[in-house]
Amino acid sequence: MSENPPPGGSGPGQTPDPSYPQNPQQPPRPQQPPNPAGGYPPPPPGPPPAGGQPGYPPPPPGYGPPPQQGGYPPPPPPPGGYDAPNYPAPGYGGPAGPAQLSVGNAISYAWSKFSANAGVWVGIVLIAAIIQVVISLIFGGTSTDELSDVYSVVRIIGSIVAAIVGYLINAALVRGALHEVDGNRPGFGSFFQFTNVGAIIIASIVVGVLTSIGFFLLIIPGIIVAFLTWWTLQFVIDQEQDAITAIKSSYHAISSNVGTLVLLALALVGINIVGALLCGVGLLVTIPLTVIASTYAYRVVVGGRVTA
Repeated sequence: MSENPPPGGSGPGQTPDPSYPQNPQQPPRPQQPPNPAGGYPPPPPGPPPAGGQPGYPPPPPGYGPPPQQGGYPPPPPPPGGYDAPNYPAPGYGGPAGPAQLSVGNAISYAWSKFSANAGVWVGIVLIAAIIQVVISLIFGGTSTDELSDVYSVVRIIGSIVAAIVGYLINAALVRGALHEVDGNRPGFGSFFQFTNVGAIIIASIVVGVLTSIGFFLLIIPGIIVAFLTWWTLQFVIDQEQDAITAIKSSYHAISSNVGTLVLLALALVGINIVGALLCGVGLLVTIPLTVIASTYAYRVVVGGRVTA
């Protein structure tokens, strides 16, 4: 029996049947390199585009970085935007000083600052003393019967001028002490870096009048007024307060720390008495110590900046 060849065979003399599936041997397909990270195919061959870097086609719409972990977008900013940071004003409200005030810390701090800049401090106190002496010589002198009225007017004017100059000298010393606790070693010009002269004079006059009234009332009230208004110029110069506000601020700050500040005031008074007993020369040292120590205590109590 003859074998029937399959339809559509490929033997000699047979025509291939198109309906019969063929399975010819196909040549192997060339292996493509793996896609790089990100899923983009390698750049097409050919010269690179302008700029010298081979470019990739833009990604399809919707393609982008993977969503954040959790799948939630970042919250929108509040209406009106975020507020700017509130930085403290220079000179006040910076790094706070020690939490507790002590007499020893105040005096040792004042001595360290004075000894590091002793020439300037002694010089400014000496200049202040010379100015006061010159004013007294200009407006002083002996009176005669014929010129008694003129002499009285000159003495009154001289007293006013001497008082105003004294107020400004006190303000200059406080300004220098504030430079010291800020960490800025003052020069001679630094002592007069204040602009609110009117508030300084008014505050000094008000404190002087209140203290004088207190001394007329058996002295002790005057001492209490002088003690409670001790830091008036510090508040006027350091925080640029007006005269009445500075007096109130001094009262509240000192009355909240009476115990330690009474001891400090007594210690500073004793230091100045010793300085006066040394033929007055010791005041060139004790006056700067007093101003720096009291200003240090002021900054500690109000939580202001105190540099080492």
